[in-house]
Amino acid sequence: MSLSMPPLQSLRVFETAARHLSFKQAAEELHVTPAAVSQQIKALEAHLGVPLFYRLTRALELTEAGERMLPQVSDGLAQLAAAVEKVVLQTPSRNLRITVPPAFAGRWLVHRLQRFTEAHPDIDLVLGTEANTVDAPDLEDVESDLVALREGEIDVEIRFGRGAYPGMRTDLVMEVSYVPVCHPDLLKGKRRLKKASDLSFHTLLHDDTAAGRSERVSWQDWLRAAKVSGVDPSRGPHFSNSSLALEAAMDGFGVMLGLYPMVQRDIDAGRLVRPFDLAIPSRYAYYLVSPETTVDRPVIARFRQWLMAEI
Repeated sequence: MSLSMPPLQSLRVFETAARHLSFKQAAEELHVTPAAVSQQIKALEAHLGVPLFYRLTRALELTEAGERMLPQVSDGLAQLAAAVEKVVLQTPSRNLRITVPPAFAGRWLVHRLQRFTEAHPDIDLVLGTEANTVDAPDLEDVESDLVALREGEIDVEIRFGRGAYPGMRTDLVMEVSYVPVCHPDLLKGKRRLKKASDLSFHTLLHDDTAAGRSERVSWQDWLRAAKVSGVDPSRGPHFSNSSLALEAAMDGFGVMLGLYPMVQRDIDAGRLVRPFDLAIPSRYAYYLVSPETTVDRPVIARFRQWLMAEI
């Protein structure tokens, strides 16, 4: 009878924890939290139907099943790593797999990619967007979001977050700020936007994109910084996607807090204007993230050099 294999990551976690006989030391080596290690071990034990560790008060010991598994799992992981390394070293890859936040892709990166392909015609970009490239409030969730990068399913990520990713090379791409933006017509007419208090006559547009919501600057934050009273920061429509909110602003529906310089291209094209100079720095920034073990791969190094030159 053929048994289903457990996930490779859980076997790697088991081997590390068994080698150290410590969830804490395994977590340090794997750049995750001890709780994440414990969850992986529990999932593996549930998959196999047998306990692998005795959890004692101040110690960790392998069960008989764990002792039987450890040498074979260690050998298997070593052989797998050697096979992958051999293929990577002997096969020059043309593909560069990149995952980025949707807003960064649509508002900044895509419009510049032609310059990259013209400068590096031998590299084929495979570009994807994922909401989990925006840091979650919980650090354990961030570690979970990095699994595809750690396991080599993608080559590099551009993340919007805190910049703390253990085991990764992290390069600051750009810092961003939140600025009010609207259609140029809102600067005209009887109730044109001349001062921040004039926002009471206009619709406030709210970006409620789930990713990064807890760290996003709100209208309440901006109005407080502008020392404006008499404007209800909660009124106005809410959008679950930042692109929808921007489209509404460009149509003259109201005023939105947009990410600068993400909105610069629309400002340059005359689709948007900044009615006020006040900008509130975001607590997050954009970072280029890649595993420390692959930072010297030529395709990754060339993309990093090009990206930094574009800033």
